[in-house]
Amino acid sequence: MELNSKKLERTSRIVYYSISIILCLFLILLSNRIIDDLDSATTRPEVENFENKILIKELLKKSKDLNNEIDNVIIKKNSIEKTISTAQANYKNEKNSFDNWIQTRKTLGSPNKDNEVVTRAKTLDEYYKVEQDWRSQLNFEQNEIDIKRKKLLIVQKSIEKENEVAYSKYNNELKNYELKVFLIRLLFVGPILALGIFFFIRYRKHKFWPLYFGFTLFSIYTFFFGLVPYLPSYGGYIRYAVGILLSTGLGYYAIKTIRQFIENKQKELKVSTIERSKNVQTEVAEKALENHFCPSCGKDFIIKKWEFPLKNNDTDTYKLVTDFCRHCGLILFVNCKNCGNKNFAHLPFCSSCGTNSTIEK
Repeated sequence: MELNSKKLERTSRIVYYSISIILCLFLILLSNRIIDDLDSATTRPEVENFENKILIKELLKKSKDLNNEIDNVIIKKNSIEKTISTAQANYKNEKNSFDNWIQTRKTLGSPNKDNEVVTRAKTLDEYYKVEQDWRSQLNFEQNEIDIKRKKLLIVQKSIEKENEVAYSKYNNELKNYELKVFLIRLLFVGPILALGIFFFIRYRKHKFWPLYFGFTLFSIYTFFFGLVPYLPSYGGYIRYAVGILLSTGLGYYAIKTIRQFIENKQKELKVSTIERSKNVQTEVAEKALENHFCPSCGKDFIIKKWEFPLKNNDTDTYKLVTDFCRHCGLILFVNCKNCGNKNFAHLPFCSSCGTNSTIEK
């Protein structure tokens, strides 16, 4: 007994697509594990592998020593600056004392003939000389700092140059590594994608099509998520080339299928209505009746009120159905041989008495 239940049809469709998705999911999980293992077949390069470690170690040590020397000189310089501040304060105090004393001597007598004036002036000069000596020492220490900083800058530039050389070698090796990974993935993904396309084209109407469809979904995912994100910087050419091939191939197949369908339909309409009636499948007949279209030409077989002239306010002609399609002449409705009830000609049983085959096919 043939089952035509819509509920069974919808349930079957859900089950089929569920099988496809579940199969696709497990294939994706398996492929991810395989791809991860494939990536471990080649070792990813590291920057440290291309550095001149001995030379860089010596330069870093020299840089560290120069920094320590600069810090020591800066400490010494700060100490000298404090000493100069003290010398400045002593000189200022002595000068203020000398100026006050001179002012007093002007009042009491002539300071030019007093030996004490000369002595105190020499003392003041000694304070000034001490300050100048410390300033000379400060300038010397500052020059030492400048010299050591220039040496440090040269060392740092040497370190940067070595790092640039290492990064240049690393980038070249990284490109080779990415190319190797891409080729390994391509060897794995390429056949899967080709097989998925083949299954989609060849087995779309196979009785086990959910399994083939699941594999096709898996192949598409593997290409766009397992391969495309890992393409090298110049791998866009491959991506676009594959896109062009896929769009060209699928477009050619779609155009060819549509044109072939149209040609078959045109040939079918040239065949007699009796022969066309024999070729109508039950599933097509069910959809045709449900959507009120002719199972042969696909046009609506219901006549609307603006297509059929009304006579004497006869509203029964609204949505009138005819026994034959007015577009291709295919028989649509026939009377049951047993009870006389009118039935859709392409369904196997009478809706009134259940008599088998209302039309011979």
